[in-house]
Amino acid sequence: MAAPGGTGPVGPFPPGVEGPEAEEEYDKLRRRVLWTLPSGLYVVGSRAGDRRNLMTLNWASQVSFDPKLLGVGIEKTALTHQLIADGGVFTLNTIARDDRAIVRKFTKPVEYDPAAGTLNGFAFHDARTGAPVLDQAVAWLDCEVRNPVDCGGHTFFIGEVVDTGFQRDESIDVLRMEDTRMSYGG
Repeated sequence: MAAPGGTGPVGPFPPGVEGPEAEEEYDKLRRRVLWTLPSGLYVVGSRAGDRRNLMTLNWASQVSFDPKLLGVGIEKTALTHQLIADGGVFTLNTIARDDRAIVRKFTKPVEYDPAAGTLNGFAFHDARTGAPVLDQAVAWLDCEVRNPVDCGGHTFFIGEVVDTGFQRDESIDVLRMEDTRMSYGG
């Protein structure tokens, strides 16, 4: 079994899967099955002090109804991880299916232009917490971190929704991972 972030397959493996070749084949199968799980595709905003970032994200889920809690999984090596850990806030922006090209613009740390009010050339405004909201988003949720959970190579930041809103018609279909040729996870 390889360590998280290492090379090779990661266990545990079911009975009968023995040896490096069998483990590799099982690991490929497990990833293919995990990729079939429906998954949204979002842009998460983060801020710590004057530093801001928007990042493409697919691991997000509401985790409580009362209080309203939202969790986002952020890779520990990402700039967004550092900003959420330091700033204690994040936004989750839903994107229209027709705007799918946007998510490719936020796969690396962004260029912030304070004079133009843009991140990678896209207009944004600050949410109540100060985390950025993409102006083109269909809707957004503004969250304050309540509980960071260590999940191996990621941290699952659980935040309480402190503000939210629609910026476009709420009947617009929002983007899902399946709408793109992107794959992440598994």
